[in-house]
Formats: sequence, structure tokens, C-alpha cells
Amino acid sequence: MMKYEIGFIGCGNMGGALARAVAKNVSGERIALCDLSLEKASALASDIGAAAVSVEELVRESRFVVLGVKPQVLADTVSTFRALLRSEQVVISMAAGVSIATLREYCGAGTRVIRIMPNTPASLGEGVILYVPDAITVAEEQAFLSHFAAAGMIDKIEESRIDAASALSGCGPAFAYIFVEALADSAVECGIPRDKAIAYAARTLCGAARMVEEYGNPATLKDAVCSAGGSTIAGVHALEKGGLRAAVMDAVTAAYHRTVELGKK
Repeated sequence: MMKYEIGFIGCGNMGGALARAVAKNVSGERIALCDLSLEKASALASDIGAAAVSVEELVRESRFVVLGVKPQVLADTVSTFRALLRSEQVVISMAAGVSIATLREYCGAGTRVIRIMPNTPASLGEGVILYVPDAITVAEEQAFLSHFAAAGMIDKIEESRIDAASALSGCGPAFAYIFVEALADSAVECGIPRDKAIAYAARTLCGAARMVEEYGNPATLKDAVCSAGGSTIAGVHALEKGGLRAAVMDAVTAAYHRTVELGKK
């Protein structure tokens, strides 16, 4: 049995968020962390009760090895420890646009892989993790699902669709934050204090999202709020006139095309 159940290489925003989520289901002494910044790895390790270790120890002693580095530096990072990987280990990569085939080029042809695309709300248990398993056992897949369960929704998807889906779920929080900020700014302009405006905007989006999850079709829910000749339909008209739908669609498709570009480098 290996010393660590799971090790995270890279403790940045996304790697750190996932490590915090995993620590809710895996005891801290079974989690290893490493990062170019020893201070960052040590601080996170202290927070969740994990071990901050060298990359060599992490790779030698971890059943699941999570690669939390940017796609631009993934190949160079893996080259430093490729020789230490063993057949009984599973490599989990969250590098945007990097295919399973490319991961095998980096890690070795026989490597067992899970490709994931998470988002930052995973740190609060409200995230989305898209995943594509390849050449792993049923037991390993179940262990992966159990370890990451506290992160939020975990959904298996075909690899051909993961880049498009992650342009929504992975990049979408940033787009949502802009919308929350815009809603709050408008309330401030109308005389509401900034702290209250942000709180109202955030809770409004949370509630609206929950309504969609519970009841389905967002168009139907929107119609239910829009009384004839009322305030809401006047606001909807302004959003349509301003091109909100087209702007959001352009944002997601731009993110998708950029993800595909990153995978080609």
C-alpha cells in the first residue's frame, strides 16, 4: 500500500480548491501536496492536515497523481518525474485542451488516466467536475468518484465533448461574476449600498440557478417572472437590445476555441 492515496502537483487556485474538497473525504495524512512555491504547498497542507513533500516523494508514494499545472508547462513538468510513474498508479490531469493521447505521450503509453475539467466553486462543494476515464478499473473509478464527491457535481462525458462543456462549466464562473458585479453596480447606481447590492445580486443568482435545477426550462421560468407591462419585461427588453445573449454565447465559444488552441501547443 502506498503512503498517500492522492497527491496534488500544483496548489494554485484550482489544485488548491480540489485538494480542499478531497480532504473532506480523505484523511489529511493520506494526501500529499507539492508546488513550485514551497510556501504555498506548506500553507495549504497546514490548512487541511496534509503533507507538503517533494515531487519525487509524491509520485513514488501516491496511488492517484493529480496534475494541477497549466497546459503550457505540463510536458516539462511530467518529464521531471516520468521515470517514477508505475503501472498501478492513476494520473489525473486537469490541463485544459490536453487529450488523453497527449497525456500518454507525456507519461508513458501504459499510463492509466482520468482527464478532468473542474471549476473553482468545487472548493465550496458547489462545483462541476467533468471527467473522462481511460484504462482504469471499476474500483479505481469508484474511488475517484468517492474522493472528489464533496466538490459537487461529477459527470462523465465523452472526450470529444469535454472542451466544449468546460468552456461553459470551467470558464462560466468568471462570466457569472461579471454579471453579479454588473447587477450590483446597477443597484448602487440606484442608491443601494455596495455591500447590500453584492449580497442581493449573489443570492438572486443562487436562487435563480436553484430554480432551474428544480424546475427545468429557464425560458419558462423567465416568462413566469415577466408580468404584462411590468418592470421585469422592460428590463428583459433592455438586455435583449444590449445583446446579452449573443455576448454570452460569444464568450463561451471564444473560451472553447482558446481551449482547443491550448491543446495544440
